[in-house]
Amino acid sequence: MLFNSYEFIFLFLPIVLLGFHLIGKQGHHRVAIAWLVGASLFFYGWWNPAYLLLMLFSVLFNYSVGVSLSNTSGRKLLSKTILTIGVSVNLAILGYFKYANFFVDNLNALSGTNLILNEVILPLAISFFTFQQIAYLVDAYRGKTKEYNFLHYCLFVTFFPQLIAGPIVHHKEMLPQFAKDAVYKLRSKHLAIGITIFALGLFKKVVLADGVSVYATPVFNAAEAGVMLTFFEAWGGALAYTFQLYFDFSGYSDMAIGIARMFGIRLPLNFNSPYKATSIIDFWRRWHITLSRFLRDYLYIPLGGSRKGRVRRYINLMTTMILGGLWHGAGWTFLLWGALHGFYLMINHAKRFLFEFENNYLILNGTFPKNANRKLDIKLQ
Repeated sequence: MLFNSYEFIFLFLPIVLLGFHLIGKQGHHRVAIAWLVGASLFFYGWWNPAYLLLMLFSVLFNYSVGVSLSNTSGRKLLSKTILTIGVSVNLAILGYFKYANFFVDNLNALSGTNLILNEVILPLAISFFTFQQIAYLVDAYRGKTKEYNFLHYCLFVTFFPQLIAGPIVHHKEMLPQFAKDAVYKLRSKHLAIGITIFALGLFKKVVLADGVSVYATPVFNAAEAGVMLTFFEAWGGALAYTFQLYFDFSGYSDMAIGIARMFGIRLPLNFNSPYKATSIIDFWRRWHITLSRFLRDYLYIPLGGSRKGRVRRYINLMTTMILGGLWHGAGWTFLLWGALHGFYLMINHAKRFLFEFENNYLILNGTFPKNANRKLDIKLQ
């Protein structure tokens, strides 16, 4: 069920929204949460009911691991072992469904074998709910969060506005909001803001993304078929796809934020005009913000971040972006895309370092650089 489908806009969303607030208004908060969890599972199962079992297993497994981590506070070795098992199982499930075919195909190509693996269909949103739960497990290990209520944990994972395409949220960002009585009362302010944000996202998706796709899709289909494209056709298709991709994903993120706001829930911003970025570093602070935050907090920093010297920092950047590229899809093009962005980030950071070194040298020697920014100007004063 898509956010821009008639059945979602005119049936599912109004029924779930009114049901949640009518139940919650009577003071039955636990029943209201159960209603929302049930609706979210129905929403997910609309695509393929068979994968509901996978979703439920993931929720039950990670909840159990999270409770175990909370109960082993102070026993570092045991906690670390439980966390390792939990993260490994999550990655193994994600790896099988998302990368098994890619791995077998490449193994056959390299070794000349003829291994056959039945086509594995990628479950909807598995990357999002897997990463979200890995973040929860790490936060539970660090003592930053804990959850002993299974129904609340189910809501954290399955909340339908952000289940399919994010934003990727932290447990501490969403669940405390459902503890407030005000959430269960339908408020005109939240409804008006939510509908406005949803309408803007719907416009991005239906008018802009789908509208520009008619210029991108034929060009890519022609290239795949081996048709020689002219310079302007190729660049026109590439630029059209650039805007299609942005408005499609940004539109869905806006719709998710708008829907959640109708329920009185504030989800984090996921896009901040990334095509206005002044550098590749700035771009990744604006594009898919919650994914960038996840990669920074749970991959880049644990690898050492920038704490172990510049060379190690560049290696960590490259590793993070390559894995980030693979997260987007199982293919060499995604890996190359991640590596290119890692390389661009390395250059950008190196340039910043050289610029700061030059300015600091000039300051120490009492020379005011012509291109110094306002911050350096203040230092000299």
